[in-house]
Amino acid sequence: MNYVELLILGAGWTSDFLISLLLQNDITFAATTRDGRDRSGYKTLKFEFDPDSEDPSPYRILPDAQTVLITFPIYKSGGSKTLTSLWKETHTESKAAFIQLGSTGIWNGDRTLKSQQRPIWLDRHSKFNAANDRARAEEELLGLSPTVPTTVLDLSGLWGGQRHPRNWVQRVAPSKEALAHKGSIHLIHGVDVARAIIAVHSNFAAASGERWLLTDCRVYDWWDLASAWGGSSPANSSPAGNPSEPSGIVGPQPAWVRELMKESGIHALPRPHSTFDRALDSREFWDTFELSPSKTLLSA
Repeated sequence: MNYVELLILGAGWTSDFLISLLLQNDITFAATTRDGRDRSGYKTLKFEFDPDSEDPSPYRILPDAQTVLITFPIYKSGGSKTLTSLWKETHTESKAAFIQLGSTGIWNGDRTLKSQQRPIWLDRHSKFNAANDRARAEEELLGLSPTVPTTVLDLSGLWGGQRHPRNWVQRVAPSKEALAHKGSIHLIHGVDVARAIIAVHSNFAAASGERWLLTDCRVYDWWDLASAWGGSSPANSSPAGNPSEPSGIVGPQPAWVRELMKESGIHALPRPHSTFDRALDSREFWDTFELSPSKTLLSA
C-alpha cells in the first residue's frame, strides 16, 4: 500500500472509534502500533517514534497519505520538527497534512488566568500554560504551517465503550475533602473525536495552522455526577457489562454531596458555573466544521 487517505500514527483507544467511521465513509487508511499488532481487526504497521533519532528507516515502511494523524503526545523540544522532517525525507513528493491530538490540560495551571473574573470561560484563543512541554511541542508543529499544513485538536476528557466517567468517581473522590475540591469536568466521546478528525481531514484548509479545543459543548459538575453514581466501579455495572446502566448507587459519595451542598449553600445540582475554576468553550470548532456533538449528556 503506497498511498492512503489517512495514516494513523499510534493506533490506540481513539482508533477503535476512528477505524469504524473510516470504513463507513470509504476512506482508505493505514495504522501503526509499536509492535505491529492487530487493532480493531486490522493489521497495523510496526512503528515507534523516537524524538532523539535522526534515522529515517522506520519511516520508509509508512505509506504516503493525504493526512497523517499523530495520536501520541510529543513532549521533547524539536520532536515535532524531527517527525515531519523524517517524513519528508522518506516521502519526498508527499503533500501530507498533519493532525496532532492534544489535551485541554494545557489550559490548567496558568497563573495568568487566575486574575480573571469568574467563571473563567476559556476557548481556543485563551492563554495556556506555555511551560507545558506538550503545549510547546504543539506550538512547534503549528509553526510549520503553511509550508507544512498542521493543526492541533486539544481534547477534553475522553470517554466511550468501557471507558465511562461513572467509573472514575471513586478515584477522583475517595474522600469528602477530595470531593469538596472537585469542580467542573469536560468530556468528549470517542465517536465525536473520530467525527472531528474526519471533518478536519476533509477540510484541512479550514484547520491549517490552528489549535482547536474540543468538548461536547457541556460543562459537567463532579458533585452532580458523584451524587448520581456514587463510587461505582466496573464490577458494579449491569450484567450486560454496560457501564452506562448501573446496577445501583454504591459508596458514600452521594451523602458527602448532600453535606457539601448544605455547607456551601447549594440548593440544587448541577452547581452554577460561577462556582467553578474554569469552563471550556468549544463552539468555534463545531461551528467551523458545521457539526454538532452526537454523544452528549453522557448518552450511551
